[in-house]
Amino acid sequence: MSLTKKQKQVLDYIKDYIEEHEVSPTQVEIQEHFGFKSLGSVQDYIRYLKGAGYLENDANSVRGLKPVDPNESTNENTIAIPMHGSVAAGNPIEAMEGQETIDIPAHMVRKGRHYALTVSGESMIEDGILDGDVIVVKEQNTAQNGQTVIAVIDNEATVKRYFKKSKQIELHPANATMKPIIVDHGDFQIKGILVGLIRTY
Repeated sequence: MSLTKKQKQVLDYIKDYIEEHEVSPTQVEIQEHFGFKSLGSVQDYIRYLKGAGYLENDANSVRGLKPVDPNESTNENTIAIPMHGSVAAGNPIEAMEGQETIDIPAHMVRKGRHYALTVSGESMIEDGILDGDVIVVKEQNTAQNGQTVIAVIDNEATVKRYFKKSKQIELHPANATMKPIIVDHGDFQIKGILVGLIRTY
């Protein structure tokens, strides 16, 4: 199936975003980039691109878009990664623990080590990260401004958007009713960045 100019622009934006950030854009980010009036428009483009064989969409993942070659058949494999307990999307809670594993779609995993956490709290709901969701995290100790990170402050873990300012680090919730966490001391670590989300209904 051939694409219209706009459909190709949407597909190219998704590809370029993944190349730069190693995760796919959210529907909100696509909407904001193109100035669409509603998420329905984004969903229409995703639905067409998926139907035409140019895109896979994991409906259980906030960042579940994956460009594919329509001329190649796809085979969705799974991979087991460690399940490290809970992380707070609210006030920090106990740091990650656990020896269990969980099977996730293989396309969520890139180079490097990955692990999964169960989200507790509602501070990231405006990014579509809900209480009880399982998030897939790429293990690393650095992040770019705006990325969603797993951070440990005074041995307690939280999931937030990361922003490094001149004199402090700010961890922003995606919930208009909550305030950022200001980090201005040394006992702070980044434990990874969010690369996927799994939701069980």
